[in-house]
Amino acid sequence: MDNTLLRVKNLSLGLNNPKNEKLLIDNISFDIKKNEIVSIIGESGSGKTLTAMSILGLFDKALFNISGQIIFNNINLLSVNETKIRKIRSHNISIVFQNPMSSLNPTMKLGKQIYEVFHSHKDLNYNSVNKRIKELIKKVKLDGVKNLFEKYPHEISGGQMQRFMLVMALASSPKLLIADEPTTALDVTVQKEIIEILKSLQKTENLSILLISHNIGLVKNISNKIIVMKEGKLIESNYTQLILQSPKKKYTKGLLSISINNKKRVKKLNTLQNFEKDIQNNNISKRIRNNRLRLLYEKEPLIIVRNVSKYYSRFVYFRKKVNFKALKNINIKLYEGETLGIIGESGSGKTTLSEVIMKIKKYEFGNIFYKNKNINKFNKTEMLNYRKEVQIVFQDPYSSLNPLFNVKEIIAEPIKCHNIFEKKSEIDKKCKELINDVKIGQSYLNKYPHELSGGQRQRVAIARAISINPKILILDESVSALDVSIQASILNLLTEIKEKYNLSYIFISHDLSVVKHMSDKIAVFLNGKIVEYADADLLFKSPKKEYTKALLRSAIN
Repeated sequence: MDNTLLRVKNLSLGLNNPKNEKLLIDNISFDIKKNEIVSIIGESGSGKTLTAMSILGLFDKALFNISGQIIFNNINLLSVNETKIRKIRSHNISIVFQNPMSSLNPTMKLGKQIYEVFHSHKDLNYNSVNKRIKELIKKVKLDGVKNLFEKYPHEISGGQMQRFMLVMALASSPKLLIADEPTTALDVTVQKEIIEILKSLQKTENLSILLISHNIGLVKNISNKIIVMKEGKLIESNYTQLILQSPKKKYTKGLLSISINNKKRVKKLNTLQNFEKDIQNNNISKRIRNNRLRLLYEKEPLIIVRNVSKYYSRFVYFRKKVNFKALKNINIKLYEGETLGIIGESGSGKTTLSEVIMKIKKYEFGNIFYKNKNINKFNKTEMLNYRKEVQIVFQDPYSSLNPLFNVKEIIAEPIKCHNIFEKKSEIDKKCKELINDVKIGQSYLNKYPHELSGGQRQRVAIARAISINPKILILDESVSALDVSIQASILNLLTEIKEKYNLSYIFISHDLSVVKHMSDKIAVFLNGKIVEYADADLLFKSPKKEYTKALLRSAIN
C-alpha cells in the first residue's frame, strides 16, 4: 500500500525570461509520507522556500516557468486551476512563516483574524472549527493567555504569536503543514517549546510536516528524513541518522562541520570554504586565554553601568498609571578589547540595555560612565563624540539599510556626518578599504540593498558601523537571521575586525553557542535583572543559577 502523501517529481522553476537561463529550482524530486516529518536544509538562496511556494502554488505564473509534477493525494497541483488550489490550501495544506509579526494583521484583534477564515471558506462548519480552535489553543499552550482573542498581535510575545500562527494553520485540519523557518527569530527556550509542540501535533493530528530550516541542531531533533539543497539542486536526501552519521556529498559534510563546539575554544570557525582544510593551531589554550584576560582586566573599564533601572509607564483602562520595570539595578562593566555576551529570553531587557547605553532611551535611576565620565553630564561636543565611539549593528540589515542609497552612500553617510574626511577622494578611499575589510568586492559599492544577500547586507552594516573608528560595537542579534554557513563567516569576520580596529563588543544573542564562542564574560538576563554574570567558559561549565541551567538545557544542538 502506497503511504505517500506528497510526491514532487522533476520539479524545475525558472524566471519567465529568455535571457535568464539559470533555474531557481533544478529538477528536484522527493516524497513525504503520511505522518512523516521531512526537513529541507541549505544556505540562503538554495531554493528551500521556493520549493514550498511551488507546492502551495504561491508564485506568479506570469513571472515564472514551472515544470514537473507535484502530486498531492493523487492530484497534480501544477495542473489544477486557481479555485481548486485555493481549496486545497484552505483544507489540506497550510503554512507557517518565519516572522509571525509580519504574517498577522497588526490592526486586527487575534480573534477576528482566526475566524476570518469563515468569510473566505464558507463551506467550513463554524461549530466544528470553533471547537477545534479551542482544542488547538490548549494543545499549543495558549489557554493560559487571558482574553487572547481580544488582544492585538503586539500585545503577545513572539513565541505566543508563532503558536497562534500554528492554530490558524491547523484550524481546518490540514494533512500537510509547511513550516518555513518557524523558530529563527525566537529565543532558545521558545524554540524548544515550538519544536516540542510541532512533534506533539504531528502525532495527535496525524500530520505530515515539511520543515524548512538552516538550524541543523533543530532539524536533527524532529525529522524523519533530511533533504539537502544547494543553488536550487537537491544534493542529498536520506533518513536523518544516515545524513548526520554518513553524509555522502562534500557539501553536506561541510554544512554539518560548521556547528560550534562548546567544549573547546577556536580562533576560527569552520566555514563551507575551509572545512576540509587542516587549520593549524586553531585551538585556543586555557593558558593563552587566561593571560589575555588578565591583561585585559588590569585596565580601567571603558563603560560602567551602575545600578541602572529603566521604567516604562502605561495606563490601564485610561486611568491607573503602571510602571513596568524593563531594567532593574543593572551593574556591568565593559573593558577595552573585551566581548561581553548578553543572553536571556525575549523581553528580558537585553535590547533595552543597549538602547540606554547608546542613550537612545533615557533611564530613570543609576548612572552610566564612559571613560569615567557620566554620560548624562556630557556637553554637546562630548555627546557627539560618544555617538561616534559607540555604534550598533542590528538584527535585520535590510530594514536598517536605506533602500534608496547604494552601498558606497550607506558606508559614507556616517563619515560625512562626523566630518571624518573632507575630500571626496579620501571618503572614496575609505569606502574601498572598508568594503575590502568586510570581504566584499569593490564592485558592490554601486549596488543597492535589494541586490545583496542577507550575509552581504550584514557585512555592509558592519562596514558602516566601523567607518568612523568606534571604540565599542553593540551587536544586537546581528547573526540570528543568517544561515549557519554565513553566520560562521560573519563571526570570523567580527573576530578579525575586532583585532584590527581594537574594538570592544557587547554581543546580544539568543544563540548560546554563538555567545559562548564570541564572549569573554556573559551576563544572563531574566525579567530585567542580571541573574548570573561570570566568565563565559565557567558559566557554561558550572552555571550557579537554576535559570541559567534551564537555559543551557534548552539549547538545541
